[in-house]
Amino acid sequence: MKTAIKTISTILLLGSALSAEGLTLTSNDLHGQISADQVYDGFGCKGNNISPQLSWSGVPKGTKSFAVTIYDPDAPTGSGWWHWVVFDIPKDTVALPANASKDNMPKGAIQSKTDYGNPGFGGACPPMGDKAHRYITTVYALDVEKLGLDANTDSAMAGYTINSHTIEKSSIITYFKR
Repeated sequence: MKTAIKTISTILLLGSALSAEGLTLTSNDLHGQISADQVYDGFGCKGNNISPQLSWSGVPKGTKSFAVTIYDPDAPTGSGWWHWVVFDIPKDTVALPANASKDNMPKGAIQSKTDYGNPGFGGACPPMGDKAHRYITTVYALDVEKLGLDANTDSAMAGYTINSHTIEKSSIITYFKR
């Protein structure tokens, strides 16, 4: 009887541990510090401006699409800085390759305006001599297939709409100082 109880307890614990994993974002390119590949090429910065490779797993039930954002809350603007805003990513997508922003977005995905003023990825470029900035890369599992927004949508409106349809999200934080 004690063996049966231990076995059942173990199964229940394993089952709850597996289901507790949730949405998990990983990247082959983001490792603590931003590399030159994810640094902007402009505004005094000299980087490669390549969007990072991203993968996600543990997709929650009811997910109908995904969104991805990269946001710097430390930008000296009073409202942070949006570096990448992508939405309407099809639900069967679980990864974006490096440089997807330029030439390899999933069909139907929309990149909207960043704080650089245009759609697409804009890399890190904090002011010279400022403290290290945090870059929060987030994937969102959404409860709708389409947000009803387009590439001209500003980042604040896109962020608001994304958050209002979020089932679950996962983030990676990286840092950069120059």
